Amino acid sequence: MSTPALEQLFTAETLNRLFPANRADQFFDALLGDASEGAYDIRLAFTRSDAAAKALTFALELHQRPNKCLACNLTYGLPEVFSRHPLIDLKGVVAEIASLCGNATVKEWRLGTTQQVSKELHTVPLIINLV
Repeated sequence: MSTPALEQLFTAETLNRLFPANRADQFFDALLGDASEGAYDIRLAFTRSDAAAKALTFALELHQRPNKCLACNLTYGLPEVFSRHPLIDLKGVVAEIASLCGNATVKEWRLGTTQQVSKELHTVPLIINLV
């Protein structure tokens, strides 16, 4: 699949369906006992594809919530937490992405390290390698 075709496939609507906005509240409710204690909202974004490597890259965008401090939170340990947490369910998200790609077979998937884009936005890359 070419990048323009993937960009048309992974629209904001599709990405919101794959990773609903309320998932961050569910995560913080389970983690902290109160969703309002969470410092950020999580959104899934399509970043790029590499046809030669059969790789898709997405990002889990951590958007600072009003009156919260994203920089003060421990976002650098999140890749390990996100990769295993049942409410984040990245295994399920990856399976749905593969299904949208014509039932492609996933060779492997992984999360990269947290990157600070700005004080209000950190990202965690989600890299999916297809067969």
